[in-house]
Amino acid sequence: MRPSRLILFWVSVIVVLLFVEVAEITHVFTLPVQSLVGYLFSFIFALVFTTVLALVGAIFIGVYISQRLQSPTGFTPFEEEMLKMRADLQAVKRQLEALQPPREGAPSGGENPPEAPP
Repeated sequence: MRPSRLILFWVSVIVVLLFVEVAEITHVFTLPVQSLVGYLFSFIFALVFTTVLALVGAIFIGVYISQRLQSPTGFTPFEEEMLKMRADLQAVKRQLEALQPPREGAPSGGENPPEAPP
């Protein structure tokens, strides 16, 4: 299923459940709750069925979230732009350091110190 169909399915399920709830509150129809509790086997089956569905749903959601967290993703366009700006700034800094004359008493980075005469 594509995500759009999956979302449409769950939205329709929620709408149906809301319709049933509103119909129950407004007494358009009533569900025989007393007979459901009266039949112990039906009540236990409903509890087990709901628990199994909840566990399966939780497992699927957990697998989906862990897969999304562990899948390698690239940088966002903003992060890529920031990395480019950082590289540009470092290049400008190196060029600026190359243009500045060396200070007295401070060793320059590329030159070897003068050797003492023997």
